[in-house]
Amino acid sequence: MTVRNGQGQQGVGRLRPGGSAVPLSEAYDTALLDLDGVVYAGGEAVPHAVEALGVARAGGMHLAYVTNNALRTPDAVAEHLTELGVPAEAGDVITSAQAVARLIADDVPPGSRVLVIGGEGLRVALRERGLVPVDSAEDEPVAVVQGYGGPEMPWGRFAEASYAVARGLPWYASNTDLTIPGARGIGPGNGAAVEVVRIATGGRVEPKVAGKPLPPMHRETVLRTGARRPLVVGDRLDTDIEGAFNGGVDSLLVFTGVTDAAQLLRAVPEHRPTYVAADLRGLLVGQPEVVAEEDGSFVCGGWRASVSAPSGGELVLEGPAEAAAGAAADPMDAVRALCGAAWSAADAVGGGVPDAGKVLARLGL
Repeated sequence: MTVRNGQGQQGVGRLRPGGSAVPLSEAYDTALLDLDGVVYAGGEAVPHAVEALGVARAGGMHLAYVTNNALRTPDAVAEHLTELGVPAEAGDVITSAQAVARLIADDVPPGSRVLVIGGEGLRVALRERGLVPVDSAEDEPVAVVQGYGGPEMPWGRFAEASYAVARGLPWYASNTDLTIPGARGIGPGNGAAVEVVRIATGGRVEPKVAGKPLPPMHRETVLRTGARRPLVVGDRLDTDIEGAFNGGVDSLLVFTGVTDAAQLLRAVPEHRPTYVAADLRGLLVGQPEVVAEEDGSFVCGGWRASVSAPSGGELVLEGPAEAAAGAAADPMDAVRALCGAAWSAADAVGGGVPDAGKVLARLGL
């Protein structure tokens, strides 16, 4: 299942991670990078991110930053990235605010008023589409849109959205990420705010959502980047990786944000990335092949993973075998092999998700 040409498989769930004979920064022309939990967390650069992105860019890879966070404008995001040591321009940044603004503009007449529950990024995106942001349900809006407004968002803003939705106004959301990583840990995201409004309005209506993993965000990204062989890079299975799956493009999961190894091993087909790496340094190297053996085990980099029983059971990990020239075995290779064993077992007829507790404790993951 080696992938060397950057062509994803839409609608096909993989049974093991893919391999690449060349560094990913050479195999793909554009990296579509998530921001929170991938490039930075809580405003500070993720370890190794600045250096890895600098090398990838110097080698000719185009870097685009695709975020479900609608709080800030592309200008503000680009300025922040540049301050961190990752040179960027506003045109390199694609946000869910831009995607939802296009979605609304397709549905309402130009110049329409839209009730905004969110930050400046959402307001700027609406104005770019010829729409007029307003603050109250009494301002005669024709629609209401929610986007992440930051941890200081007043509770009254959710009440304002609830009044508008209850009156039957079309309801939009930039994204529905329930959480967002920050410097102090994982906090509530825009999806949690959407749930507040849903509960207050009796759960009778659903918002139109633009952000990852849904098609409007993929459309916005393609239109703005012109990427031909893109690689989605993210930390979330249910947005970044599923979005890549839905768009039929390849993906790289990094473990610097919200997803851990246990969640990856339990991933349903649409949440399984093409590649796995500890952090963004994974862009700069090839990806080892995960080999399926005749006995049902999976081998990667000296590690062998299998399942103790056909219908679920426990994951079993052997190795590392003696590495060539005394090189240290990479625990990420163990994770890759375990993915093969776990995903294949889960997808087998009558199969179940095998228990990974013991092997992950051994790896310290």
